[in-house]
Amino acid sequence: MAHLKLYFNIRFAFVFLCGLLLSNCSGNLDFSGFIQSPDRVNTRFKQSDTWNKTHPFKTIHTDSENYQLLVAADSHIGGLNNFKILLEEAKLPENLAVVLVGDIVTGKKEDYLVLKNELPDFNEVPYFLMTGNHDLYFDGWKTFYEYFGSSTYYFSVQTPTVKDLYICLDSGSGTLGNKQIAWLKNLLETERDNYKNCIVFSHVNFFRDRRTGSTNPLVGELEVLLGLFADYQINMVIMGHDHLRAVNQFGYTTYLTLDALVDNFSNASFLKLKISDGKVGHEFREIVP
Repeated sequence: MAHLKLYFNIRFAFVFLCGLLLSNCSGNLDFSGFIQSPDRVNTRFKQSDTWNKTHPFKTIHTDSENYQLLVAADSHIGGLNNFKILLEEAKLPENLAVVLVGDIVTGKKEDYLVLKNELPDFNEVPYFLMTGNHDLYFDGWKTFYEYFGSSTYYFSVQTPTVKDLYICLDSGSGTLGNKQIAWLKNLLETERDNYKNCIVFSHVNFFRDRRTGSTNPLVGELEVLLGLFADYQINMVIMGHDHLRAVNQFGYTTYLTLDALVDNFSNASFLKLKISDGKVGHEFREIVP
């Protein structure tokens, strides 16, 4: 039995590595970044925290109690067809902003430049970005930080009667790291009571809803986060990474994993995050090939 188990483990590893080699034919896989990104999550958090001190957190004002945000994950630019559909819809008056939950590009500087040139003026369509693992390939954090700044921050939406809090986290390394978790704990402890709804965005999905080779947070870290989100009544946690949608409910909190937005993906979609009369809802907007 032990020999049989070893055989299947070796066979899986062989098939997995062959898949990596084939995927690298497109030049979009950085093996140094795949094994371990050249930066560290605590280092990125320190840089993000420095950025935040000179760039105040944004507040979006709306004269309606009902509003909508568009949320997408895993666009993996290069290709722009589906991304352009997202941005066109974002210009509709009912949409206040766009949130991109990581793996926005391949990590290459030229793809970051494509993204930078494609994004509209912030005053026309506010947008909020955070890193995924692919955004860190090819030493991509340097370019992300140069073009967009922090990957750990929050923003808020002010309606005529209440404010809602949106927290953006950097899980591009597969972990938040102790410094970012400490920041998150402090933010929830000091600010959560000042807001009606609270939604968290993070790239790496918490739960393994299907068999996959992708990473998930460490069990100990996940236990801490689930406890925090229960204690502070987080309405929703929105993630990407796995490329296929999943909905999980744990107590008060809904956990959504989004479909990929990447071109030529049969299930491509993005999320309409709806706030109506103070309640949080969602709808998937599928992109028909």
